Amino acid sequence: MTSTTDAAPEARGGVVPYLQVDGAVKAAAFYVRAFGAEEVARHPVDEQGRTMHVHLYLNGGSLMLSDAYPEHGYPLQAPQAFSLMLPVDDIDAWWDRAVAAGAEVVTPLQVMFWGDRYGQLRDPFGVSWAMNAPVKG
Repeated sequence: MTSTTDAAPEARGGVVPYLQVDGAVKAAAFYVRAFGAEEVARHPVDEQGRTMHVHLYLNGGSLMLSDAYPEHGYPLQAPQAFSLMLPVDDIDAWWDRAVAAGAEVVTPLQVMFWGDRYGQLRDPFGVSWAMNAPVKG
């Protein structure tokens, strides 16, 4: 992990999700356990335990997190109408690790009509995660 005085880590991916959650440091720790993320940067927490920035590498891309700061115009709002897609090869290993870490199954892992194995989970912070893998063979 880098500190705020180190050079900023590279942002990976064509679109970088930046999630505002209740407990960015706890969410980052969950994503490390559940999805094998690597924390590469974090701003220090304030006196209320909030941080304005955590940068993770996850599945070849970047994911950034922050806490809500309603006093600065950034109130916490429940996630809605989106999911984060994880295209993976070993979907069973990814799925089992996430469920063991505490992700809630929303759509069970199954072969879908388009021919891939797919399922959806919800993490303890309300974010929906989809996993997709081609069926081999």
